[in-house]
Amino acid sequence: MSRNHRLISFLLAALLVLGLAACGKGTDTAKPSDAGQTTAPPASEAQGGSNSGSEPSGSQPAEAAKLTGKLNLIDLDDRDPSVLRGVVIKGLSVGTSDGFNGRESSLTDVRCIFELNEWIEFYPDTDATYGLRVWILKHRDDQEYYNTAKFSDLDPNFVNYCDLHYPEDEQNPDEWYWGSFYLNAAECEPGYYDFVFTYEGNAIATLLTRFYAEAELSAKSDAELEALMHE
Repeated sequence: MSRNHRLISFLLAALLVLGLAACGKGTDTAKPSDAGQTTAPPASEAQGGSNSGSEPSGSQPAEAAKLTGKLNLIDLDDRDPSVLRGVVIKGLSVGTSDGFNGRESSLTDVRCIFELNEWIEFYPDTDATYGLRVWILKHRDDQEYYNTAKFSDLDPNFVNYCDLHYPEDEQNPDEWYWGSFYLNAAECEPGYYDFVFTYEGNAIATLLTRFYAEAELSAKSDAELEALMHE
């Protein structure tokens, strides 16, 4: 190879090395401008996970709910215990009158399983004669929501309500139900619901309940029904 060719080859190699060094330096100087910036999370994380979208905050999958038959009294400073000392809840399609439907008034052993299209009756132990209402709403996990909730038939979780008032026009008012309702199988699905007892618009107690499909419980014995209530 001639001297000129070797000189040209040397110059080309030198230019190539200088070009690579310049590229490397440009990459390094770009990094400080990104310091302190946080990469945006995926869309699913940025929206809050399971609480995002149209689902109500605090809603819970049915399989996670646990029946107890116990009323949860809402701790309000101005709540008068005499407003609700206990309650009997009966159904006209499921259980016997002297067995499953024959329990005494209680706050801790209250019937909490029913069928769709079954008429349900309330017998509260209370000093109030008017002002009591039971709201039936789709179950939600964050029960503290009810402490300050404003109840309305426009609530998307609202299913039904039942006014409770002393049956003074009946021959034996102390043995008569104060109010009744049923959930229409054509409009409601089997699953878990909250009974929310309110007095003059404020929640005073809640009861977790479960509604089965129509006729799903009718053939079961009282013992089988009791077992379902505490499974």
